[in-house]
Amino acid sequence: MTDYYADNHDRSEPTLGDRRQDSHDSRGQAGHRGRGVDQTPGAGIAHERRDERRYLRVKRAFQVKMDDGQVFDGVDLSQGGFAIRSQRPIREGARVQASLLIQAGGAEMTVPVSAECRHCTTGEQGYTAGFEFTDISPGHQELLRRLIRASLSGREMDLEGMMSGEDPQTPRKRGGAGQPQPAQRPPKPLGRYVALFMAIGVLGLVAAATAYRNFMLIEPSFAAVTAPRIDIRAPGPGILQAHDLKAGDRVERDAKLTSVKNVDLESDLILAQAAQSYNSQLIENLQNNIDGGASQVSLANSAKPANGESVSFETVSPEIARARIDQFETARDFQNSRITALEARQSQNEVYSPCHCLVAWALSSSDGTYINESERIMTLIRTGENDIMVEALVHMDDIDRIGPDQQAYISLPNTAGPISARVRSVALDIERQPRAGFPSWVRQQQNVASVLLVPEEPLPADSVGTPVDVRFTETPLVGSAAEWVWQGARSVGQLIGGLVDSVTGANDETPLADSERQAS
Repeated sequence: MTDYYADNHDRSEPTLGDRRQDSHDSRGQAGHRGRGVDQTPGAGIAHERRDERRYLRVKRAFQVKMDDGQVFDGVDLSQGGFAIRSQRPIREGARVQASLLIQAGGAEMTVPVSAECRHCTTGEQGYTAGFEFTDISPGHQELLRRLIRASLSGREMDLEGMMSGEDPQTPRKRGGAGQPQPAQRPPKPLGRYVALFMAIGVLGLVAAATAYRNFMLIEPSFAAVTAPRIDIRAPGPGILQAHDLKAGDRVERDAKLTSVKNVDLESDLILAQAAQSYNSQLIENLQNNIDGGASQVSLANSAKPANGESVSFETVSPEIARARIDQFETARDFQNSRITALEARQSQNEVYSPCHCLVAWALSSSDGTYINESERIMTLIRTGENDIMVEALVHMDDIDRIGPDQQAYISLPNTAGPISARVRSVALDIERQPRAGFPSWVRQQQNVASVLLVPEEPLPADSVGTPVDVRFTETPLVGSAAEWVWQGARSVGQLIGGLVDSVTGANDETPLADSERQAS
């Protein structure tokens, strides 16, 4: 049952913003008891000091819900109280438990308070009752303060603005012995300082390893992955037959690679076979005539048919025919030997693989490509055990610091961690067997020596021709530590770069062409 209504109330005490005027003092309690003297908005607060704004009331939309469930429309609101509009008079001195329903942007906030009615006035729209807070939590008090300051600053505050740490109005400096001191900030956790010092230590370690690697280790002028090279050349002039081999294909030993069609050789072979058949037929005819007892034998005047001319015959005695048979047999044996030689030459036009190799380059066979004798058809590289090595060109000023079995480190592109290697040989020129993967123009450098490195773990065959980063060390322990630290930092950088490229959609670098990766 509600006990805050009164039968009548004749007290009239307008609040700030009412149309009624009063001649009493407008300072101090004027914000609480509402003695406005000007109809202009904001005129009643122009002379107010900031420490008196606690009881300054602002007009905004809100509702007041009593503990008995009745809801009243709000008239104005301050940090010390509020005013509501009622159809019945409110008893002065009535104490109520209520909840302020305040709209803040798109949300509704509920502020529970305890209040006491200080006055109740009548007007055209009913009764206006002013209440003063008797109990409100500090958090809700701060919420009301920020709402009122937002209204005074001329903007509406939403939940996002209320959660920010800045007031709508410029906060004044608080000081003096009577003012409460702000609460001290909690100490920062120790973990962030530990992480910071660890990051600084890692950066220092990477910088030291980079400096040691660049200034203390021996760096060659150029280095690349190489392998023994086998050049397949044409056995003779002719037309290159079709094949489907291309760079990167693997071929087995004794597998057919391609063939060369030599038209002249084929023509000579056909003529030699025809001459052999002609002599064999002459010998057979003469022998049949002699065995038949003929007194005269018809005999061809040549053991080899003339080019495009008819063969003439003559009649001789059997004794002369027997002598000519020996001549025809000699000519037939010669044609047999010639056929054997031509067939051997023709068999060489069939090209087979000499090893289990990888095709580094192959001449296209499209459109009937004509090639000359000894012209290169293909380039194969051996990929067996200990065939793939790294060749480095070292300046002569540093070559005296490198010896056989010395430790070195190889860094392949887009790989994590160095690969250990040992020096196999140091020479002023390359080995007698040519190696694929090293550009010929690099070998023309002066004052350099060739160093072959055998990696301790096998390198992939498709890496032949890839430039690599090589470092020679004279102190394996320190050099290994510096190389691993530097390689770890490089791997992290590549990982970050890959993530950035995947996010930004950047294309990968175009790989080297096969023609640039094989030796000329």
